[in-house]
Amino acid sequence: MSVSLTMPVVVGVILGLGVYVLVRALLPTRRSAVAQVARIDALRARGTAYEAPRRPAAESGGRLGALRAEVGRRVADLYRQQGWEQHSLRADLNVLERGWDGFLATKTLLAAAGLLFGPLLFAVVRTLGFGSGAVVPVWLALLCAALFFFLPDLEVRRDAAAKRRDLRRVIGAYLDLVSMSLAGGRGLPEALMSAAEISDGWANQRIRSALADARITGVSQWQALGALGEELGVEELKDLSASLALVADDGAKVRESLASRAETMRHRELADIEGSAGEKSQSMLVAQLLLCAGFLVFLIFPAAMRVFQV
Repeated sequence: MSVSLTMPVVVGVILGLGVYVLVRALLPTRRSAVAQVARIDALRARGTAYEAPRRPAAESGGRLGALRAEVGRRVADLYRQQGWEQHSLRADLNVLERGWDGFLATKTLLAAAGLLFGPLLFAVVRTLGFGSGAVVPVWLALLCAALFFFLPDLEVRRDAAAKRRDLRRVIGAYLDLVSMSLAGGRGLPEALMSAAEISDGWANQRIRSALADARITGVSQWQALGALGEELGVEELKDLSASLALVADDGAKVRESLASRAETMRHRELADIEGSAGEKSQSMLVAQLLLCAGFLVFLIFPAAMRVFQV
């Protein structure tokens, strides 16, 4: 069999396998007992065991919203059955307060749109007189589908990184407030809660909610802060939890530890700001050099053309 006949066969097999996997992922299947128990445990861990049956009806915006919710649920079940945890991506979504199922639905629907966008792009290019062949649209469809599938990941990681920077600034100020409350004679639990009630920003609300849940569930507040740091992927909260667990019984050591940690975070933030400012200055310098080079080319080009014509 020649190469010209082998390539379409291989492409057809790959495309058929991809369609088969997509159909099997979206079609209803009978869940195993292990998968069902894992799903219930995951819902219970997120506190949504009783809200899950009502959520699609409440959040659906017609047929499109119902389809998106169904696709997200099935893709999430597929991830759970395959053991794809995606801890860092889940932490980014938790920072942005976005749902896992909705995010997976967005990725899947964008990938499906990419499968249609690839051949459409090829048709436009071929109309202009570039490219030919039947294999190119298939590869363009697969490439666009893969690109569209991973675009939401890049957006989520960028937005989550920006929001974590704001959270770290809030944590530094929060530690200073806790240290001042301890110096005023308050106990550690009261100081942690009172410092979180100073502002109504989203970061203080998350800290305040974690501390309130700790009182209800009976765990220590520093353990709740550590769990919040694990959920949001913020190392500073996990380190704070570990340090508070070591010196929780000594008020003076707690105050010194919090003050030194807040000072360290401020120095780190100043270093990051200076580094970012230096990068922007270098970018501006490169832009100015490129502008000067273009202006010099604009001045020299007429004289150079006369010399070469002579």
